Amino acid sequence: MKKTESLRRRIIFAYMTFAVAVSVVFAVVAALAVEGIEEKLVDERLEEIAKWASPRHAGNLPVEMPAGISFHHGKDIPASLRDLGPGVHEREVDGVYLQVLVGQDSQGEFAVVDHSTEYEHIEHVVYSMFLAVLLAFVGCSLVLGRFLANSFVTPMSELTAAVEQRKEDWPHQDRRDELGVLARAFAEHTSELTRFLDRERFFTGDVSHELRTPLTVITGAAEVLIERTKDDPALRAPAERIYRAAREASEVTGVLLRLARSPERLEWTMQSAAAVAQAEVARYQQLVNNRPIALTFGGGKDFEVSGPRELILAAVGNLVRNACQYTQQGMIEVHLAPRCIVVEDTGPGLPASAHARLRGEPVPNGEKGSTGTGLGLSLVQRICTYLGARLIVLERPSGGTRCELHFPDLTQP
Repeated sequence: MKKTESLRRRIIFAYMTFAVAVSVVFAVVAALAVEGIEEKLVDERLEEIAKWASPRHAGNLPVEMPAGISFHHGKDIPASLRDLGPGVHEREVDGVYLQVLVGQDSQGEFAVVDHSTEYEHIEHVVYSMFLAVLLAFVGCSLVLGRFLANSFVTPMSELTAAVEQRKEDWPHQDRRDELGVLARAFAEHTSELTRFLDRERFFTGDVSHELRTPLTVITGAAEVLIERTKDDPALRAPAERIYRAAREASEVTGVLLRLARSPERLEWTMQSAAAVAQAEVARYQQLVNNRPIALTFGGGKDFEVSGPRELILAAVGNLVRNACQYTQQGMIEVHLAPRCIVVEDTGPGLPASAHARLRGEPVPNGEKGSTGTGLGLSLVQRICTYLGARLIVLERPSGGTRCELHFPDLTQP
């Protein structure tokens, strides 16, 4: 899974986004509160002092100010404060923060000055505390987000690993939450699929095993008929057809019997793709004898294929045999491409029903349920699944079919 698609990262990001949003709102509210307190405590205080001091100054009475506050009138106003308009102002003079209220009375302009350095210090302390609290809140949100993400995603990752590794013992089935329900559902479904596949494999193996004996008897009887009718062509031809059909059925039975076994129970060897292709071309030459068809091996760069030899031969052989049976004239060529064995023919091509079966789709309405190529191609598909290969069937632009057997790259891990 890509990091940008990680559920863990999304959960943490959601928590951090929430924490930052809450922190911004809290910071705005805190700033407004601090400014409101400052206005209430300082600005209104200066106005009250001005209301008290201005009449006393007009009556030539002494104006005694509390410590840190001074009252100036007219020319007594310091030069650094004379350019200020009416209202409350903040001014820094010689490193000292001043809160200045400028106003007018009957005798002219006056200024009430409060040395607010202490207020500024308190304000900085308050803002620093707010910042520390916000950073702590964001940090706690990060830790909590990581904890919750790990608590949720780690069990999901373990379930994913169990699926990928096809484990029989599923984790977290004893949990009583939704994850436990999911784990138990996965385990039950997997067990059901395993039982179904085992039944199918055992049935295929049993049927294939039971068919071998009668097919052997039919093959032997056909050989006897061929030998006894060698002087009678009218009887020899049907005997040869019986013999070929019995041999083909016996080969299909053998392939099904091998496919019913686990891969580790068969011997996997390295095979030359060119040797396999040439062997199958030579084997099926008899099917095109006395017909206007050229069955050839077109060459290509050789490569090695890993797997049971019988299954590799059966995969290529079924494609070649289908091409021989349904091509009326022209050519059938088997050649090699990069990690691929290609079988091309100039036959009528596959009907829509065969393509639908290859894709695992329902047979279209009006199409025949079987065309004679279904079993061979189905076997090739099963062999490909067994070997980790791919079967691709294409229509040739000039007519006919192109079947490609793509084998896995043995150099890749």
